[in-house]
Formats: sequence, structure tokens, C-alpha cells
Amino acid sequence: MSDPRHPATAATRAALAAAAAALPPDDPDDLADAMRGRIAPLDPAPIPARSGGHTAWDFARFAAFQGPDAPCPDTVHPGLWRLARLNAIGGLFRVSARVHQVRGLDLSNITFIEGTRGRIVVDPLISRECAEAALALADRHLGARPVSALIYTHSHSDHFGGSEALADRMLPGAPIVAPDRFLTAAVSENVLAGHVMRRRAIYMYGTRLPADARGLVDAGLGKTTSAGRVGLLPPDTPITTDGETRTIDGVACEFLLAPETEAPAEMLFYLPDEQVLNAADDACAGLHNLYTLRGAEVRDARAWSRALDLALDRFGARAAALCGGHHWPRFGRTRIATYLAVQRDVYRFIHDQTLRLANAGLTPREIAEQLRLPADYAPFWYIRDYYGTVAHNAKAVYQRYLGWFDGHPANLDPLPPEAAAPRYVAFMGGADALLAKARDSFAAGDYRFVAEVLTHLVFAEPANREARALQAQALEQLGYRSESAAWRNTYLTGAQELRAPAPPPRPPLPRLAALPMASLLPVSLIFEALAVGLNGDRAAGQRITIAWEFPDIGERFLMRLERAVLHHWPDRDEPAELTLTLTRAALLPLLREDGALAALTEAGTVRVAGDEGRLAALLALIDPPARAFPIVTP
Repeated sequence: MSDPRHPATAATRAALAAAAAALPPDDPDDLADAMRGRIAPLDPAPIPARSGGHTAWDFARFAAFQGPDAPCPDTVHPGLWRLARLNAIGGLFRVSARVHQVRGLDLSNITFIEGTRGRIVVDPLISRECAEAALALADRHLGARPVSALIYTHSHSDHFGGSEALADRMLPGAPIVAPDRFLTAAVSENVLAGHVMRRRAIYMYGTRLPADARGLVDAGLGKTTSAGRVGLLPPDTPITTDGETRTIDGVACEFLLAPETEAPAEMLFYLPDEQVLNAADDACAGLHNLYTLRGAEVRDARAWSRALDLALDRFGARAAALCGGHHWPRFGRTRIATYLAVQRDVYRFIHDQTLRLANAGLTPREIAEQLRLPADYAPFWYIRDYYGTVAHNAKAVYQRYLGWFDGHPANLDPLPPEAAAPRYVAFMGGADALLAKARDSFAAGDYRFVAEVLTHLVFAEPANREARALQAQALEQLGYRSESAAWRNTYLTGAQELRAPAPPPRPPLPRLAALPMASLLPVSLIFEALAVGLNGDRAAGQRITIAWEFPDIGERFLMRLERAVLHHWPDRDEPAELTLTLTRAALLPLLREDGALAALTEAGTVRVAGDEGRLAALLALIDPPARAFPIVTP
């Protein structure tokens, strides 16, 4: 089958040539730091997933076209190409005498600290398969040792998802250390809206794009996300006080709490004996997200800037090396101090200037179009738009303070896309006239407008092949031009889906199937997830009350459906139509599987008092999550 993708147009080649001319002088220290201390490369063999018959990780597919002498293709922004090649340097690396990292085995890094009794592991990647491969690489070259402690720097899954790989290797009593409120943030951040976040993450990380010069070249923080088993060993040693010091397996650690920065629960830590600062994800080799394109709560730019200022004040004069959850380390006190200061300032600049322009009456789109970093920032590669961008971070600051409404009355209650689209097409003279004008705009290199205007035609006529093809070409050229890996992947995945035939209908997922790490969720959060699945139209006029009792965990709840809202309260004594007594482990099977109540009751796992039909009536009102719902079509 021929490749439906197109080469870069003359307009895109010209734009990328201009971008190349505007890049700062190369910093050879980046390549030197990325190569420094490499003990062993990665095994090039793909890592199979433990289940599902697919590949969990394949680093070699990037090395095949991103080698050290590979020139920048004319379909990749030269700034992004530079980062992609640096991220393609993988292996086991020495950071200091007792600190090592494995890079290139996932989107994130795994760090090892040699303790007195064993090996301290920091941030064990996204998936169990990748963490196992990293542990095996360390064992081969550093000597096999047990795990004497586990440290999570923050509550994102690319920093804890592989933790189950450590379970059988941990010494008795080995602490699992994490910032305050870690578990709540880790298991709840993506629960209520987790399904749509994961769907959008496919766009952001380019996980379905082929790895080549017209597709996936990088994800900004690393190559892309792995596709193995995600789990979580719950922490048992919280860091609750900023500035707290602990000795963990003979290694002195100083902790800096940084909540509401890159993650709701986050911390940096310093190893004074090694003079190494782990900056977690608060300082990376590119501008990070104040708003992530997969969707999440907007992050606090002021808190982020303050955290970096504290890190600079406490550790800047002492740290000889800085490493973190992504990219390569930095070495030398002066360079590290500058690195922290520039990143501190860039988040504060975006915050302050966005609000200055908002107070002058500019809307989010106007601010994003106007705001540029001043020349003071030009020499520094590590605050370029590789992942987050100044444009969408500015919109995030606006959203945090002022919300979605830009103040213009016409934007207060606009028509939804399906209703507006045919009206736009009619206003523009019909589909043929719109397409003719869009072709002219495409020929002129006006790809942003082509992508925008053709959205109306695609939503008005989803089967219009020419409209889909031309919009795909426009998105593709925008992707080629993007320095941000997240923007590139989003554009190119959109183009890919526009070109794909309509998928055959698939049955929906099981009820609550989209819950991440469901076995770790508190009962109250599972009930919250059930509530957001309630179909309000079908639930109107119905009233159901169920009492839930969990003797094994000492919890009880009253649940009530009324006025199309599903409430639950702990320890409320009111009459219920149905009382269910069960173990915590039986809850998810009971909610997910139709007809499970009879089997669980027969097995003695659930005891029933009252009208058991009320549970079936309630579950019939819960919509299961859709599978791969469309994004670029209605």
C-alpha cells in the first residue's frame, strides 16, 4: 500500500530554513553531557509486553533514522531534530560515584542510587516491562543488588508505573518514599476524566504514528510512551515537611516539596554526599507544560517559578550535577545555577506577561499570538518550545485566572461544531466553493487557516474525501513546522485519522473499564467515577437507594440516585431499598459485570438484604466508556 503522507511543500521548506537560521549557536555541552558517563548502550531488541501480544518498547526504531550523522529532514523542525537526536542517546550512565541513570527505555528516566544494603530506585518508568529491562541492565554492569528503597518524585504515571517490577526485589522494610499527598494525586488525577485524557494522549505522544521523518521523531520529554503493564506500589514514607532531611539506606537526602508545579504532588531532592540534585520534572531540557495537551488541571506557573527559586537558593552553590526524570544531566555549579535561574524566570515571565496583556484587554488567542520570549532567553536551548510552548502555556495562565470565556458576547454561547459547520459551508458558497478557496489558501502556504476552515466542511460532510484529504495535508505541513513534539504529534495524528477509513463499529468497553489502577482507588473515588458515568437523561425521574457495607476495610456508604444525580455519603444511617455487604475486592467485579451479583452472592462474597433488582436498575443507567471516539470528525 502506498504511503498517503506528503512531502514538505516549498512553503514549509522555506519556513524551516528560516527557523534553522534563527536558532541559537549550538551548545556542544549538551551532546557532551548526554554522552558523559555512558557505561553501556541499550539492548536494541524490542521489549514484548507481558500480555496482549504487542511490543511494550522499541527504542531501536528511532536510532535507525536518528543516528549521530543523520541530517535534519525537510519534514522536521531543526530545533526538534536536535532534541530528538539527543534523546536518541540511550543506555546506562554514571552521574556520580553512587548515582546512575538508565535513559531511553521509556519516556522517562530511571535513577539508581547505591546504598549501604542495596540499590535505591528513583522513578521506575511507565511500565513494568521497561523497568525490568532497566534493572537487568544495571545488574549486568553494576552488579546485582536488592532494592533497598523506592523514591517517587511526583504523581505522574511515567514516574511510578513500572514499580511492580521491584516488588520481588525489595528488602524487608524497604521504604517507599513520596511527596505528601502522592497517592491521592497519583490515583485520582486521571480518574474522572481519565478515558478522554488517554484518548487525547494518543495524539500528544504520537503513539500510533510510524517512527520516521514524516511521523514520530520524538515526544519532547523522551522518544514516546511505553505500552506495557502499569501498576503502583503504594508509598509508605511520605515527605510532609519542606526541607526535611532523611538518611535512606545510608544515603543522606534533603527534600524540597514543590506541590502544584509540574504535578499536584512533587518534590526535588539533593544528595549532599554526592553533590547531586534531582530536579524531578521541574527543570528539563525544554519548556514544560503549564497545560498538557492530553488534558489536566492547569498548573501554577508562580508556584513552579518559586520552587525553582528555592532550589537555586538551597542547592545552586552546592550541586555539581543535576539530573531528573527526563533528558540528560547537567554538570558544573555555574551551569546548574544558570539552568535553574533561566527556567525559574521563563515560567514567571509567561505568567506575568500573560496577565499584563489580559489586563490590557487581550483575549487568550490574541495573547498567544503576540507573546514572545525576549532576546534574553535566546541563547538557552533548554527553554525552547520542545514540549510545552509559550503560546499554549500563555492560554493556560489565562484559563487559570479567568476561565474559558474570553469576554466577547459572541463566544458566550456559540453553536456546537455539528450545528455551526453546515451554516459556515452555506455562507461560503457550498462545499465546492469552500474547497476551491481552501486549495488556493493551501497553495499560498496558509495552512493554519486551511485547517480551521476545512474543519467546518469535514464536520458538515464527514464523508467528503477531498475535504478530509486537504485538511490532512494542511495538518501535516503544520506538524512538519512544529518545534514542539507535542504539537507535531497532534497535527500528524489528526492527519492520520482523517486519511483512515471509518473504523467498523466496536462494542463499548466494560463499565468502569477506563479506571486506572482501580484496585488502589478508595471506594469513594470509585463511586465518584460511577456518578460521572450516569446517563442523566435516562436517570431523570428515578430514585434508588443502596447501602454499601465493607467489613474488611471498616467502611460503609449510603448511595442515592435522585434528580438525575448519584450521591454517596459515608456512615449515613437512612433506610435503603437494598443493602449489600461485601469485601472491597468484590466491588469492581460487581459494578463492571452484568449479572455478577448472583454469582458473587452464591459464592458468599456478597450478602444481599432488600430488593436486589435496584442494583441492576442503577447499573443500567451507567454509560460504559466509548472506545476510540473521533476527534477530527464529528
